[in-house]
Amino acid sequence: MQNTLLKIDKISKIYTSEKEKVEALKNISFDIKEKEILGLLGVNGAGKTTLSSIIATLLKPTSGDILFNGNSIYKDVVSFRKILGFCPQVQNLDLDLNVKENLTFAGRYYLLTKKQIKQRIEYLLEKFDLTRYEKFSLNSLSGGYKQRFLIARTLMHDPKLIIMDEPTVGLDPQLRRLLWKYILDLKAEGKTIILTTHYLDEADILSDRICVIDAGSLKALEKPSKLKERWKSESLEDVFLELIKEKDKEEKK
Repeated sequence: MQNTLLKIDKISKIYTSEKEKVEALKNISFDIKEKEILGLLGVNGAGKTTLSSIIATLLKPTSGDILFNGNSIYKDVVSFRKILGFCPQVQNLDLDLNVKENLTFAGRYYLLTKKQIKQRIEYLLEKFDLTRYEKFSLNSLSGGYKQRFLIARTLMHDPKLIIMDEPTVGLDPQLRRLLWKYILDLKAEGKTIILTTHYLDEADILSDRICVIDAGSLKALEKPSKLKERWKSESLEDVFLELIKEKDKEEKK
């Protein structure tokens, strides 16, 4: 049996303005297991990005808590961030530094020693086929190699928990499959991965469990095979669409 790495406990998030109040998340609770890939799915505006941003400590919840090893992450956010890696969808690149300099900066940010930084850079450059580009500016890299760099930077401090927000969006099929291999390799190394994606085939192939968020609520949390079995479908995409239809039917009642 897998141990629980994170416990999402009654997380709610409300955005307010002068004219309106929007409930982005409504009392979400579930566990994230060690060494699993959790596929986080939802249509645009469903709340999945808000949830992943809260787990990444980029946003604060309106209410609720996240427990790591039984303790609230908010008691010591700095320590929690040391075991967390976040690979954003929007490429936040420092174009003034080359590939190696960017990785060095990331290592220093996480207080790695010079020896650790050197070892991690050598390993990651080789792992992601970036060695020949180590002195290149990020602006000169193709979209695919920028994405490889982003993942390498995310892994610089060897995090235990990795959040990947749409890591393969806009990439060609060959590179998508290569990044799938990288993600599965990370799982084999014992990492826990939260994967947000709009590609249902990607979620089906990579995820140990699927978490569907819709209109701020937890709609389903199960293995892909179990969801397809329950809905008598061979396609996770069909299951996802049926789950969304269920919500629409409920709203019309």
